[in-house]
This record gives sequence, C-alpha cells and structure tokens, in this order.
Amino acid sequence: MATKMFKKILIANRGEIACRVIKTARKMGIATVAVYSDADRNSLHVKMADEAVHIGPAPSGQSYLVIEKILAAVKATGAEAVHPGYGFLSENSKFAEALAKAGVKFIGPPVKAIEAMGDKITSKKLAEAAGVSIVPGHMGLIDDAEHAVKIAKDIGYPAMIKASAGGGGKGMRVAFNDDEAREGFALSRSEAKNSFGDDRIFIEKFVTEPRHIEIQVLGDQHGNVVHLGERECSIQRRNQKVVEEAPSSFLDEKTREAMGAQAVALAKAVGYFSAGTIEFIVDGDRKFYFLEMNTRLQVEHPVTELITGIDIVEKMIRVAAGERLNLAQSDVKLNGWAIESRLYAEDPYRNFLPSIGRLTRYRPPSETQTLRNDTGVFEGGEISIHYDPMLAKLCTWAPTRDKAIAAMAQALDGFEVEGIGHNLPFLSAVMGHARFQSGNITTGFIAEEFPDGFHGVTPDQSLLADLAAVSTFIHIKREQRAGLISGTMENHKRHMGKDWIVTLGKTALPVAITAENGVIDMSVAGAKAKHVNSAWKPGDTIGIFHVGTHDLTVKVNLTVQGLRLRLRGVDVVASVRTPRDAELALLMPIKMPKDTSKFLLCPMPGVIRSLSVAVGDEVEAGQNLAIVEAMKMENVLRAERKAKVKHIAVEVGASLAVDQLILEFE
Repeated sequence: MATKMFKKILIANRGEIACRVIKTARKMGIATVAVYSDADRNSLHVKMADEAVHIGPAPSGQSYLVIEKILAAVKATGAEAVHPGYGFLSENSKFAEALAKAGVKFIGPPVKAIEAMGDKITSKKLAEAAGVSIVPGHMGLIDDAEHAVKIAKDIGYPAMIKASAGGGGKGMRVAFNDDEAREGFALSRSEAKNSFGDDRIFIEKFVTEPRHIEIQVLGDQHGNVVHLGERECSIQRRNQKVVEEAPSSFLDEKTREAMGAQAVALAKAVGYFSAGTIEFIVDGDRKFYFLEMNTRLQVEHPVTELITGIDIVEKMIRVAAGERLNLAQSDVKLNGWAIESRLYAEDPYRNFLPSIGRLTRYRPPSETQTLRNDTGVFEGGEISIHYDPMLAKLCTWAPTRDKAIAAMAQALDGFEVEGIGHNLPFLSAVMGHARFQSGNITTGFIAEEFPDGFHGVTPDQSLLADLAAVSTFIHIKREQRAGLISGTMENHKRHMGKDWIVTLGKTALPVAITAENGVIDMSVAGAKAKHVNSAWKPGDTIGIFHVGTHDLTVKVNLTVQGLRLRLRGVDVVASVRTPRDAELALLMPIKMPKDTSKFLLCPMPGVIRSLSVAVGDEVEAGQNLAIVEAMKMENVLRAERKAKVKHIAVEVGASLAVDQLILEFE
C-alpha cells in the first residue's frame, strides 16, 4: 500500500538542529513550523521556517519542555508530524504518546523503545539480554551519597556516576575516591533534575584508556534495520563531545562488524525504527561495552552522512510516514573520512566557561560538497544564557583522515567569530596536535594533553618567521594606503625602509625587505629571502598570505599594541618597528595586572545556585565556596588558598555577569 508523505511538519526544537531539519524538509517539498521562546524571537530557525509559533518565556522549562504548548502549536498550524531534533522532548515517551493521542506522527522511534532505551538502567538489562556486552556496574538506583560511596567501593574506583535519564554530558561525574563520589552524586543528581526533571542516579565502572565509539542505526516500521558504520567521539571535555569523526581510526573490520551486529540486534530486540545511536566504550584491546542507546537524531550525524551519502533526517521523515528503507546492509558503503568540530560559546582561555553576548562578527567559511557548517546563529544575533552553548558544527570530508584533518584546520582558520568567547582556537589546537593526528586518542585526551587548561598554541620558529613576514607585509600595505590617503605618494610609490624589527610576543625578529615592481621578498632573521604576496588590503579582517612555498589563512585585527594575528590556535600581537623605535620600545614600563587574590569573582555569566560559606568562615584550599549554573551546567567555585570570608556580595538565585564580585576574603 502506498504511503502518503507529510505536507507540513513542526520542529519541536531550536538552534542549529531546527535549521538542519528545515533544510531537508524544504528539499522534500514539506512545509515547516518553528516554535520559539521569548529569547528566540529573532532566531535563525524562526526566520527559515514557513511558519513560527511563540510558546513562552526563555527558560526551557516554561517553553520548549512544555508538552501542552507544543501540542497547541501543532493544532494551531495543522502540522501532521513533529520532528523533535535532539535534547528537550526528543526522548520523552510522554510527548510521543501525547502526539499519537492527538493523531500526529512522531518523527522518531516507538514509545516502547524510547521508554526501554531512555532509562539507562533498563537499557543495560535489555542489552545484556540481547547478547550485547555491557560495562560492570550497579543496575539499581542510588539512595543517597553514602550509598553511592558504598557502591563505588564495591565496583572499584574510578567509578562513573550518571543520571539515568541523562545525555549530552549532563548529570555525569567520574569519582576517584569517597569524597569525589559524595560530591559527584550530589552534583549529578542536581544537574539531572534541572536538565531532565529526573534525578535518578546509577553507577558503573569507569573504563580506563576508553575510546567512545558509537554505531548509527536506521530502522523502518516493517522490521528492517541497518547500521551506517561508526563514529569516533573520544575528544571530550566534561563528558561532552567536542570533535567527532567517521569512521574510527582504531577499529579493524572484525571489530566494526561485531559492533554493528550487536547494535542491529539491540535495535531489533526493542522493535526499533527511525534513526538511533548505540554508544560503546572501547578499551585499548578493542573490547567494547554497551554504554547507552540514544533514541533520537545524534548531534554528530553529519559525519555519517558525509561518508555514506545518506540524508538521515530524510530517512527519519520517510520512516515516520510509513515508507520502507530503500537500502540493505550491503548497500551501505563507507567512503573517505569526515571530521566534525563543535563550535561552542565557551572561552578556552577561562577554563571553557560559558560566554554570552552579541555575535558582532560571524563569518563561516563557504560551504561546498566537502565542507559543511550546520548552524543556528547569525552575525548580530544574541547568544543566550538559557540554552546549550553550541553555535555550529563545522564538518570537512576528504578521501583520507590526514586530508580531512588538514581541511578542518584550514576551515577553522577561515572561520571568523567575534563578540563572545569561543573555542575555535582550541579546536585548531586539537587539529594540529601530533597525538590527535596519529589517531592515538582516548576520552582522556583533553585532560591529559591540556592538564593546566588551554593557554593557546606556542608557535615554533618556522611559524614565527612566517608571521613576521606576514606582519611586515601588512605594515607595508597600510603605509602605502596611508600615503594614498594623505596625498604624499608620488606615482603610487612611497619611500619605505628596508630593515624592520618585528616583535611577536616576547620574540623580536629582524626582517629585511626587497620590493621591486610590486614583488616583495623578505628575509627573516638572516634566512633565505621568501616571496610574500596576498590580496589582503587594509580593513580586511582575514587574509590568505602566500609565504615562500605555502599559504597561511590569518585573522588580522588592529590593536593599540599592534597587529593581532590568529591561526592554528596561535594568538599573538605583532609590532613592526624601525630598528631605532624597537630599541626605544624596550625602555617602556610594563603595566602590572590588578591584584584580585582577595576576591572571588564570577568567572562566567550565570545564576548562583548555592553558597557554601558564611561571613567569618575559615576556608581551606580546594573547598567548595559556591555553585554557578550557566547554559545547563553547574560549575563549582573553590577556594584557591586558606582564607577567612570577610564579605558576601550576592544571594542565592542572583544572576551575575563575568567578573562580578561574589565574596571577599580578609
């Protein structure tokens, strides 16, 4: 019997995933309805959709998570189906049931599968029954912090404390001792309640040297299930994925087939249809253990689409309409390599704390068949404190892993974001890291390679020399422009010095230039002269500079100190001076930073959820002082040294700005 395709669907989500679904629906000739909160009134997904319905205040608990408001929007617009995206109501069985009762199709799996797999405790029992390898752990609920300690001891540290209804790294902590088990239980429980409305917690063994590898599955309502290969998601911070790739450089064909077979078996065991992901933890010996099943579209699905050529969102829509999958397992071919970098509104120089504000500049690189940018923001838009901090997902494809990484590094260099803190420099640093390039990665990569946080990439001598040449080229172009504007340039020529001193951070390099007939050659620190050229002109904020035999994509901004140059995770200020001016600059006094050691300042915009001290309390180094919640994550602020609390400037529930005073020490 022929199926009837939907004429109109509603997307019960926001941001980049709502925009992503709209794109496929538009391609299929399906009209779309967006929903939006007060904070999202001018958002990109609202502008893209054919219709938009307001559903309430900014907090998601009063808008995107309210089933009745979504149902009212469906009824008001006549939408025949709802795509939930990921997060929010995407794995809420009550939402799927409510849609079914209203005669509206849910573009997702059946209710029973959501219930079975959405609860991590139940899902592990079902996985074990289906013959899927599982991680050792406590399958029951945890009563309190002391119960958590006892279970963690029995399993053996390190232990993973997790929210039963969790996802996206929320409600998840690793404990290495009793104190961390107590604190982790309290924080995971609180985060789980705030994020999912469900504070149930369980504990399992934390696998050492783990790699996070997941299998994408697709099923229809006629019993057909296939898998689309694996994704490697081991580059994580706070259990939240940062970089993903497909396929995994670690798996051999035998392991890939075994993981795929188990994933399909589990999906069939729960009568699964639509798109879903079975996540595994894989140890150094390629032994794999079931972690959880996400009964929804996964954030990182684009890398699978790039290597298979399959539009997963389209398959979800067609399956929801009752169509059969038009492919068998033998039809799924993995072609090339894809990398995804998640661009977050998080400042890596401030321990990745959330950042909000206006995007004064947002210029992604141009999309092609091998470069994709899934985004939900635009230049001039506001980044809100109320939602997840992800701005975009930048993806590159190439025939090999090395080429996909190189393409990603180039794309990141060409991505301009200004106005807020963001993790582009960190993503660039990962792409350039030798360990990442080798494929020798685990979920501990970031903690192991950046133990003291991210402080930028230190350029080697070769890159410093190239940046000195770029700086001098820019200086020459600016001087030439100044001559044209002032009218002092005769026949488009102006006398330029041949010798310069370029200061990059604490490094000073002499540069000798030769400029004849528009051709500029430079010798840096006495090395062989290199030809330097670029179409960059004064006022451009980014340029491609040809230096010798290679090209560099560099972000360029003027500062009081000189030129700010950024590429490959390097962020350096360059000053180009005559030898005499450089000599005099060494005599300038250095301004010392303000002493803030007696103050606890809010490191991010957020809400004070708790204060653990009072005026007059003596605190020890490492002691919990306050908890600040921002963008759905709770952040513990601790004392850096032994001190006595003199003054508390805020109350629980207060909304704070960056660097706002929380308390003062004597």
